Amino acid sequence: MCGTAMFPAGPPWSRVRVLQVLWALLAVLLASWRLWAIKDFQECTWQVVLNEFKRVGESGVSDSFFEQEPVDTVSSLFHMLVDSPLNPSEKYLGFPYYLKINYSCEEKPSEDLVRMGHLTGLKPLVLVTFQSPVNFYRWKIEQLQIQMEAAPFRSKEPCMAEEVCSMSWYTPMPIKNGSVVMRVDVSSNGLGSFIPDKRFQMNINGFLKRDQDNNIQFTVGEKLFDLMPRYFVGVSSRPLWHTVDQSPVLILGGIPNEKYVLMTDTSFKDFSLVELSIDSCWVGSFYCPHSGFTATIYDTIATESTLFIRQNQLVYYFTGTYTTLYERNRGSGSWVRVLASECIKKLCPVYFHSNGSEYIMALTMGKHEGYVYFGTIRDGQVSFEMLPRKWSVCEQIGVTTCSIIWSEYIAGEYTLLLLVETGYGNASKRFQVVSYNTASDDLELLYHIPEFIPEARGLEFLMILGTESYTSTAMAPKGIFCNPYNNLIFIWGNFLLQSSNKENFIYLADFPKELSIKYMARSFRGAVAIVTETEEIWYLLEGSYRVYQLFPSKGWQVHISLQLMQQSSLYASNETMLTLFYEDSKLYQLVYLMNNQKGQLVKRLMPVEQLLMYQQHTSRYDLERKGGYLMLSFINFCPFSVMRLRSLPRPQRYTRQERYRARPPRVLERSGFHNENSLAIYQGLVYYLLWLHSVYDKPYADPVHDPTWRWWENNKQDQDYYFFLASNWRSSGGVSVEMDSYEKIYNLESAYELPERIFLDKGTEYSFAIFLSAQGHTFRTQTELGAAFQLHSQVDVGVVLADPACIEASVKQEVMINRNSVLFSITLKDKKLCYDQGISGHHLMKTSMTVNLLLPTGGGFIWALLPGNAPGAPYAIFYPFFLIQDLVTGDSGSFQGRTNSLIWTTRTTRTTKDSAFHIMSHESPGIEWLCLENAPCYDSVPQGIFAPEFFFKVLVSNRGVDTSTYCNYQLTFLLHIHGLPLSPKRALFIVMVSASVFVGLVIFYIAFCLLWPLVVKGCTMIRWKINDIIASESYYTYASISGISSMPSLRHSRMGSMFSSRMTEDRAEPKEAVERQLMT
Repeated sequence: MCGTAMFPAGPPWSRVRVLQVLWALLAVLLASWRLWAIKDFQECTWQVVLNEFKRVGESGVSDSFFEQEPVDTVSSLFHMLVDSPLNPSEKYLGFPYYLKINYSCEEKPSEDLVRMGHLTGLKPLVLVTFQSPVNFYRWKIEQLQIQMEAAPFRSKEPCMAEEVCSMSWYTPMPIKNGSVVMRVDVSSNGLGSFIPDKRFQMNINGFLKRDQDNNIQFTVGEKLFDLMPRYFVGVSSRPLWHTVDQSPVLILGGIPNEKYVLMTDTSFKDFSLVELSIDSCWVGSFYCPHSGFTATIYDTIATESTLFIRQNQLVYYFTGTYTTLYERNRGSGSWVRVLASECIKKLCPVYFHSNGSEYIMALTMGKHEGYVYFGTIRDGQVSFEMLPRKWSVCEQIGVTTCSIIWSEYIAGEYTLLLLVETGYGNASKRFQVVSYNTASDDLELLYHIPEFIPEARGLEFLMILGTESYTSTAMAPKGIFCNPYNNLIFIWGNFLLQSSNKENFIYLADFPKELSIKYMARSFRGAVAIVTETEEIWYLLEGSYRVYQLFPSKGWQVHISLQLMQQSSLYASNETMLTLFYEDSKLYQLVYLMNNQKGQLVKRLMPVEQLLMYQQHTSRYDLERKGGYLMLSFINFCPFSVMRLRSLPRPQRYTRQERYRARPPRVLERSGFHNENSLAIYQGLVYYLLWLHSVYDKPYADPVHDPTWRWWENNKQDQDYYFFLASNWRSSGGVSVEMDSYEKIYNLESAYELPERIFLDKGTEYSFAIFLSAQGHTFRTQTELGAAFQLHSQVDVGVVLADPACIEASVKQEVMINRNSVLFSITLKDKKLCYDQGISGHHLMKTSMTVNLLLPTGGGFIWALLPGNAPGAPYAIFYPFFLIQDLVTGDSGSFQGRTNSLIWTTRTTRTTKDSAFHIMSHESPGIEWLCLENAPCYDSVPQGIFAPEFFFKVLVSNRGVDTSTYCNYQLTFLLHIHGLPLSPKRALFIVMVSASVFVGLVIFYIAFCLLWPLVVKGCTMIRWKINDIIASESYYTYASISGISSMPSLRHSRMGSMFSSRMTEDRAEPKEAVERQLMT
């Protein structure tokens, strides 16, 4: 089937019952036999709800996802696992919720099916994908997944059976900091019943809280339980505006004369009708004319953390409580009114975030006509700036008055595209497209929209050159749409203009000028759905020139007839469409159905491919006579029967997806059913696995470069012992934890489909092949000289690049005549030209490739590419050489680029242009410490007697010096250094002081040696003099006291006394000196 090989729809036709039956019969005949072969299998579908831990095992309950903090309910259980490989000293926490999984099939009881599936070996596999946060300055950008195997659990309801009556499967519902949007993909393990894979949205609702009675209620208003028909029947549809892939809660207004909105955190699988608690104040003034007051909520926009609404000319916002994104006190207590002094006529959404923020635009009227209020949202904080900053748009384009009727923001270019309406006196209105750069404050007039719709003269499209003829129908533009992936711009109203360069526009003539577009639903993957003021639905494939009518159409009539024949509950004869939106590249309707005076709001798929196929074949068929009867035959517009993708590389290198695997602990029960304790242990194991990922110190990676290595490093050698205990039912706590059940996956295989997006580094290539099997004898041998084969139906493949200056593509064709097939090998390569170096995951360039199957009727698909430094890119490790480790694929190797540093140098003399940094490479890894004047280690003075030790926080970067990659590797690590040299000035000063001290000491020593004998002699002489004086004084004192003594005896006595005294004082005195003294 060729999905886009269709024709535009014609005018409405009369609905005749005979035609309805004919179209239905034709559609039945068109169904492939393969669809009938798997009809029974397609009737089954997965069912997933959220349960709190205390409600596990209860039937018919579903909980809201708003609790975000981990719970400490499992740590006591881990202390019982004494003979397991777990470390009991570690802290194990749990998540607030579990996923409850069942499946159902038509006309069969769900309980019987689930029980049968369990007995036949069926086990659901759950893949949870965490959406990266907006603010990459606070949280690291990464593409993280965890795959879990569901655990069977008996229902708590009374049961008369011996084993089980009803059961379900459960897995933990993990939460990750920085992520509030999660996708849950449920698939089968391949045993039991065949159930197709299904995706669910499990988003955190930050606009809920518990009241004093522990009941859950909305913080933005009051929930209503009565969906009355007057709220929806006959109401015009409205667009669903939100930040793509980032908004956990969606909001939809438009209910007439009521402050009601529809809110959902599951993309309208479930929803609530809420009456908003706003003041509904209407302030009229001479500059803000309003014909009357209404309570209707007109514009609603949802971002990652904040909801915006417009009622009359008033704008409000409400910030949710998201503790996984920012502090708890950031949440609003009530609706906050902004731009209170302004007259706001319209809110315009910005679909993509950039620079760590989300954006919104408010168009004014009255005193600030010609300005745009540009709002920035980061971490729940909202701020507005009036643009342009100097003069208004009207003044800069040279008109007195003007009105901005639409604004589109191109985040990657910091550019506002403004649709401006001007009026010159009594002349007719004119429209221009104006470009305003928010960074440079420059405004430029890009394009003058023609006054009237061109005359196409039967052509599908018409290039607007200014020389074509025009109809009498005036152009009435209403908006601008830009796709940042393929750079296509559309101006829409009662016409469609398309451009790829903002200068040359093409008029798409298939869209009738009698209709007017109300809004456009965008997939940003190449498909666009158009809703008109009369609620018609049209379809456009970007880059093509054909516009197809989906509703009402012949194809829709066939489809609705088949659905009514099958008694589908998603369709009714009386229905009202509330909105039309894309989800995962599929088009959905939110429809209010009326059946037997009972209303129902449902979300249903809009089968675009089937509608176009029905429309094609119902207009192209023949009745051929075969014998005595007529046979219905159809023209085959598709020259091939099978299209497959082959030679796909392993995806993780390009998608940067990190995936973990977790299995439930083994329960020591013969039935295999888990209990509350084993589920709680499973919860704690999953929490600890993700905790290891979050705290994994990537610059200092473990020896095996795996976050789980440290979990089992001390118990891996005892793995056989733990297996022995589990095999003999001797594991404590009734469960056995297997170490191999918790791991990181590095070698994911391709699923035979292209990934949603890929990341290309500098010069990186991506190759794949398209295999086409032809219908009948499509290929034939060419007998002419020069070519061996030729395609009979001219099947070929063409590649359209959004940025050919940055990406190049090559296509190689291989015809296989013996298999009646053709193989197209496609290679994409980055040209190393269009992107500067950046931090991992920051400021990625958006571009795309469109693969067109060049058939007689066309067809193709668009694919997103993101050149730049991908999330989860490698990190450097200092050993002291630099090692690059790819955290996604597990590959590692020596860094072959160049880095720079200020405190060391290499043997090479290469430096940066300003000579401030020395450039190192793998060829010169030797490090010589410089400690230049501006380095932190320069001129370090010891504070004690020991040499100083330094701990440097070193940043090594390859930015500006490495041309081998787009990635700016910024490695920050601690380095312990001691024995660093002093600065030259301080070292010279210390040398001079040291030399001076040394010379002084030498001179002092020489002087001491020469003068010491003289000093000793002088001291001796002085000593003798002192002794003589003392002796003389002693003699005269003694003579005066004796008086009467005889001279001989006195002389003898004196001689003995003096001799004794003198000997006592100085026994070394010469004998001659004593005698000489006695003689006197």
